[in-house]
Amino acid sequence: MSKIYLETMIKADISKVFDLARSIDLHQNSTSKTKEKAIAGRTSGLIEENETVTWRAKHLGIYQTHTSKIISMTKPYEFTDIMLKGTFKFLKHQHIFKEKEGSTVMIDIFEFESPCGIFGKLFNKFFLKNYMKNFLLERNKIIKNTAQR
Repeated sequence: MSKIYLETMIKADISKVFDLARSIDLHQNSTSKTKEKAIAGRTSGLIEENETVTWRAKHLGIYQTHTSKIISMTKPYEFTDIMLKGTFKFLKHQHIFKEKEGSTVMIDIFEFESPCGIFGKLFNKFFLKNYMKNFLLERNKIIKNTAQR
């Protein structure tokens, strides 16, 4: 299993950052490179606990669909989503928010496992983990820039 841990310091109120991180609309804007579009479940606005969203996106030259569900949420401190259907064998993304000196620390803990046994593990290690980290960093940059306006 691969794990990505990121911390992003944002000079904005915790509630604002929390809402931006769960905004379907902002997510679609931040992932324009992969043409990510919400096509089922919650397709706009702020996703809530127990809601699902199905995304269609082009990753690595292939259109894929991915359905996630928010399995826990404590406003404005955390929410966690898991993959219900998609190309990964397992995917869990914890979003944690902490107040620090008038700013917000946004923490991502992103855990995933690819299918295909040893080939999937090698693909994770040599390519996918870095690809997913860069994907999250780009998304976090958009959240930060939007929150700090």
